[in-house]
Amino acid sequence: MSNDLLFDFNVDKAAKTVVIIREFNAGLSLVWDAFTKAELLDQWSAPAPMRAKTKYMNFEVGGRRFYAMISPDGQERWAVQEFTSITPKTNFKMYNTFADKDENRELPGSEWDYNFSEQNGITKVHITIFNESFERLEKLLAGFKIGFTMTLKNLEELLTTLSQK
Repeated sequence: MSNDLLFDFNVDKAAKTVVIIREFNAGLSLVWDAFTKAELLDQWSAPAPMRAKTKYMNFEVGGRRFYAMISPDGQERWAVQEFTSITPKTNFKMYNTFADKDENRELPGSEWDYNFSEQNGITKVHITIFNESFERLEKLLAGFKIGFTMTLKNLEELLTTLSQK
């Protein structure tokens, strides 16, 4: 990651909220696509050595992404993301929950709010994650910062490759 690109990761336990701000040296349209298209999400959204596999994704208000994080030994950890609001190239919101392979949700979940902006070819992604319960936040934080930081590094590498095409 370029040293001059912003990366902030802040936790407000009292508000049960995580705020992540990350800049990418890539255009807004490409970064938006990387967060909203299954074929791109599957290339970066799992921390190594895991991989992501989207079973289906319908990116529209009320639509869902049903996907798994798959470990090297084949164990699958499924999740459902339900899109609650979309303003193209600017913002989308979703409700995220873990699930079993049959899409039975494990509540409570978390609300994710993604905001995108671009200035001088640098795209900033501002993510706010609100957890319904403090217990879920604590459980999530155990490995979340390390894993999410790894996935954002994956995304940076993918964006560099795609920008060169």
